[in-house]
Amino acid sequence: MAQQNFQEYDPLDDYARRTNSYRYFSSNYGENHPGTQASHPGNEESSSSCNSSPVRNENRNSQLINNSMALQEGKMVTHQVSYNDTGQRLPGFGEPSPRLADSAMGFGDVLQNRAPMSPSHRKSLTSLHHSETEVWDIMVFVEPPSKSLFCKMCNKVYKDPVMVTCGHSYCKRCVTRQSEGTCPIDNQTIAVVVANIAVSEQIGEMFIHCRHGCRLSEDGQTYELDPTRCQATVKVATRGEHEEACDYMMVECPNHAGCPQLLRKDLEDHIKTCCNVKCPHHKYSSCEFTGTQEELIIHLKMCKYEGMKDFLGHMEEKVGELQESLEEKDQEINFLRSMLGKLSERLENLEKTAEIKLEIIERNQSNLLNEVVENRKERALLMNEVEHITSALNERNTVIGVYDPQQMFRCRGTFVGHQGPVWCLTEYAEFLFSGSSDKTIKVWDTGNNYRCLKTMEGHTGIVLALCTCGNKLYSGSQDCRIMVWNIENFEKEKSVEAHENPVCTLTSAKNMLFSGSLKVVKVWDAQTMELKKELTGMNHWVRALVATQNYLYSGSYQTIKIWDLDSLEVVHNLETSEGSVYSLAVTTHHILCGTYENVIHVWELSSKELVVTLKGHTGTVYSMAVLHTSSGTKVFSASYDRSLRVWSMDNMICTQTLLRHQGSVACLAVSRGRIFSGSVDSTVKVWQ
Repeated sequence: MAQQNFQEYDPLDDYARRTNSYRYFSSNYGENHPGTQASHPGNEESSSSCNSSPVRNENRNSQLINNSMALQEGKMVTHQVSYNDTGQRLPGFGEPSPRLADSAMGFGDVLQNRAPMSPSHRKSLTSLHHSETEVWDIMVFVEPPSKSLFCKMCNKVYKDPVMVTCGHSYCKRCVTRQSEGTCPIDNQTIAVVVANIAVSEQIGEMFIHCRHGCRLSEDGQTYELDPTRCQATVKVATRGEHEEACDYMMVECPNHAGCPQLLRKDLEDHIKTCCNVKCPHHKYSSCEFTGTQEELIIHLKMCKYEGMKDFLGHMEEKVGELQESLEEKDQEINFLRSMLGKLSERLENLEKTAEIKLEIIERNQSNLLNEVVENRKERALLMNEVEHITSALNERNTVIGVYDPQQMFRCRGTFVGHQGPVWCLTEYAEFLFSGSSDKTIKVWDTGNNYRCLKTMEGHTGIVLALCTCGNKLYSGSQDCRIMVWNIENFEKEKSVEAHENPVCTLTSAKNMLFSGSLKVVKVWDAQTMELKKELTGMNHWVRALVATQNYLYSGSYQTIKIWDLDSLEVVHNLETSEGSVYSLAVTTHHILCGTYENVIHVWELSSKELVVTLKGHTGTVYSMAVLHTSSGTKVFSASYDRSLRVWSMDNMICTQTLLRHQGSVACLAVSRGRIFSGSVDSTVKVWQ
């Protein structure tokens, strides 16, 4: 049995096990001695013997196992001195106390001869141990085993069979020793997955000859049955029970010196005539007596150390106590070292936690600084707006009325549900439709509970445009398709391959649907979705379309084209110098366009002359919407700078800036005096 390493013990467990009870071991040629527990090979209790006790160094190894023999009523009794898990000495048979000196019993009843054993002879008196590998290799089966029980690596019967990752089974030692780490059958990389219990049990039920009845064959590799030795047959699983008690097992004389190995059945006769019995006092004296048992009895009557046996025993007891105390101190030291290690580990964890918290503090500090910078930018933006308003008032010499808080717009709520930026909005009665990068269209109830009624799916790309005509909803997408939806049941009715490029914008008028894409506007029959005409002449993406009762307005790069709805021909061109047109709005008296260069151009509707350029935004103006109020017409503009601005069409100034979105504001919709804004932050906000 393999020895356990003392350093593997947990000091906390060792410290708690110091009060373990003592266990007695004896062997009387297979008989259980009265008052002791039976010692039997294979019994789990034998694991506490000297072969499995923790050892500290070679000097203590010589003290862990001492064998003594005594003749008592014509029978031989073997005493094994053992130690428990904490290093405490276990008493042998007949010792009245764990700390009582071995010599305290007196030699009148039992003659003892315990000679310290060298590390090379640290074996049980009753067994000559073989290594686990040697015992397994000596296997002569009564009946030849099946070929399926042979390992493909070593060509031997499985030893600790395990299943590997490729599904095959091998000996555990073969897998661990193989340097290539590949299966010899399919050349796959292998690793142990689980023990093959079924094969182990199958092998364990097979019968083999006792290994003490086997000898090495002439080929020097295999074993064969020896007719002169043990003829017993046993199961593989229980072979140890027989072999450890077999009379043909080779054992050593407990006196050791010069005695050859012999069969267990011959040991008792040998003990009676052995000439290597030493004086029991030789271990703490210079007595060099060696002879037979009978000569030992005569020698003890004349040995000068016999009269000192009580003193020597007492001294041995003291030495034992000191050794136990030393071992206890060692265990306490190990315990303290373990606690110190745990405290060090805890200190390291605290340091790591402190570092993490410092990182969080630094990150929060950085975020606060960024927020301060953003607030300063917003403040500067507001100051510029105030200056712009003041300048406009001074130029026009306009008198502003008393401030009316009822005309100030505030955020009344937020729709949350999309998993990506919201790029388009449209309204129908009490419904609001929103299209997003998550390729869905959501239907919101704006009349009662402001909840999402349904999520419509079908597009395979970003939903970029929405509009309504009658009871139909039309959606344009990055997937170049236009889909038609029934507003009554929110079900898809038709899907059309509309453009070769993404559909950027949609609008409707006079039972016609207009769709804008790269350099083209297509005109569709709103009921049948048949293509009626393609409007060309645009020089870039058509990102904005607005239809009135008689005209269609299309915005492209630095150009706004006005189309007659009856003839579908261009009737007027408006030129800009501020980049692409991203948004359009038409009021009763004005045409407005938002551009890539952050400004809004305003033309007189009747004369088509540029009236003013509105400045204030610091990002592209993505969308505009017109709202008629009691105090006049208002135009809302949405921008990349995350703000909405409210412009009065009476004096062409910005009356309010709305800052609530956390991302660019991409689209607007108007319904019943309310403004809905969709943003890159995936939300839709309600303003009123």
